[in-house]
Amino acid sequence: MSDWNAQDYEKNSSAQQKWAQELIAKLNLKGHEHILDLGCGDGKVTAELARCVPGGLVLGVDQSEAMINLAQARYPKAQSANLSFQQMDARQLTFQNEFDVAFSNATLHWVDHHVSVLNGLAAGLRSQGRILLQMGGQGNALGIIQAFETVMRQSQWHKYFEDFTFPYFFNSPVDYQNWLPTTGFAPLRVELIPKDMTHSNSEALAGWIRTTWFPYIQCVPKERAEVFVTEVVEQYLQEHPIRTGGLTHVAMMRLEVEAQKTKAS
Repeated sequence: MSDWNAQDYEKNSSAQQKWAQELIAKLNLKGHEHILDLGCGDGKVTAELARCVPGGLVLGVDQSEAMINLAQARYPKAQSANLSFQQMDARQLTFQNEFDVAFSNATLHWVDHHVSVLNGLAAGLRSQGRILLQMGGQGNALGIIQAFETVMRQSQWHKYFEDFTFPYFFNSPVDYQNWLPTTGFAPLRVELIPKDMTHSNSEALAGWIRTTWFPYIQCVPKERAEVFVTEVVEQYLQEHPIRTGGLTHVAMMRLEVEAQKTKAS
C-alpha cells in the first residue's frame, strides 16, 4: 500500500506499538543479534529493537516511501548507529544470510503471496535463524468490517464501492502450517491470539480507522471522507457501545507465527 499518511499513523498507532512491545519480549534477545524488522512503519518499534541489541544491528524495511522518510527523520543514523531503514517490498526481499532474527508486527495482513515473503526471509536469515511474525489473522476486526459494509450499502455511498475488493489478507494457522515447511522453516508456534483493542474515545477510534482502514476511505471523494468515517464510527458504536470509562473496544484476532530456519541458503 502506498497511500499511508505516515504522520497520522504515528499519532494513531498506540495499540500496534503496545502489541509490538509484547512481541519483542518473546524474542528473548541476547543483545548482539542482527534483526530485520519487516514492515517497520514510522520506525518507533524498530528503534525499540535497536535498543535491545546494543551489540547488534537492526534494519527496518517498508514498502511505503512516506513511512521510510519519517523513520529516517525520527531516528537519524548519527543518533542510532545500529539502526537503519530501507524501502523494500516484503515480497521481493534481496538479503542473503544477513540476519539472526526476522521480526514483523501488524504488517503482513497487507501483503499477498506470503510464500514469496517466507522465501525471502529464509534466504536472508543465517543458519538456525528465526522468525517471529504477528499480523491480523482469520476473524480479525469483524465488527469494524461489518460497520464498513453496512455504511457502504447505504445509497449515498454505494456508488463509490461498486468495484471495491477487500484489501486485507487475514490468514489462518493452517495456511502458515502449510507454507512454513515448503519455504525452509520448522514451525515452533502458529496460533490465533484474541486481542482487545481500546481507544480513549470515539475521536481516537476515528483516528485509527482513518489511518489503517484507508483503502475504504480513499474510495470516497476527499471532501466527504470525514463524513464517511464519522458514519462508520457511529455505526460501529451502535453495535459496540462505549463502556464504562469512556473507552471504545474492538475485538481483534492476531495470527502469531514463530519458526526456525531449517534449510541452507
